[in-house]
Amino acid sequence: MKKFISLILALALVVCVFAACGKKDAKLTILDTEYVEEDYAICVAKENADLLEKINVALAELEADGTKQAIIDKYISGKEHSLKFQQDVEGKEEIHMATNAQFPPYEYYENEVIVGIDAEFAAAIADKLGMKLVIDDMDFDSIITAVQTGKADFGMAGMTVTEDRLEKINFTTSYAKGVQVIIVPEGSEIKTVDDLYKEGAEYLVGTQKGTTGDIYAEDDFGADRVMKYASGNEAVQALKTGKVDCVIIDNEPAKAYVAEANK
Repeated sequence: MKKFISLILALALVVCVFAACGKKDAKLTILDTEYVEEDYAICVAKENADLLEKINVALAELEADGTKQAIIDKYISGKEHSLKFQQDVEGKEEIHMATNAQFPPYEYYENEVIVGIDAEFAAAIADKLGMKLVIDDMDFDSIITAVQTGKADFGMAGMTVTEDRLEKINFTTSYAKGVQVIIVPEGSEIKTVDDLYKEGAEYLVGTQKGTTGDIYAEDDFGADRVMKYASGNEAVQALKTGKVDCVIIDNEPAKAYVAEANK
């Protein structure tokens, strides 16, 4: 009898190991249905109305001359441009941008340098202002505080305008449109966004702490179902290892994270 029980336990262990491995190695996919659509803007301290106006003027000029679209096309479509930014900045006054460089293609590291849509767009804005851009990398939920306290002049990190944020800071005109999507393992029971709202649903949602995806998810599903991570990458890794059932994040970073996870 003892040998029989031991055999059963051994078989159960093998099944668990294979099940865990299967979950860990599962391919990821993005649901076809969107979670929410939003506009991204640059945040500036409320008392810094002059800088807000200057950035808005620069944004309008960069859109009118095609620079904005060229930058977006480079990182979204892979269409290179010949534009050069921050070529002659020696001795110029610094302007500090607060960001979280874990949000490709908006901001991420490449050869220890922060690049991406926001990084390049900020460089173009700094050129318009005749200033030297300095990018300060920090946790996403520290950006607003950095701007409020003057540690940074502006924040740019795929940040959405919300009523709560408007109580603390001001926003420029929108420079990009973001779509929050849901990442799941292939074969997941979650087939559409509606599945997360079904009565009795207990799916755990992974988010990047402080993002609008995080805020919306907690409002929609409750704090008990939302697991917050310091970066989108950490949230996706939690999904890969079965700690959460899905991840809510912007569509463009989602595509980059899924591509990397599925290698």
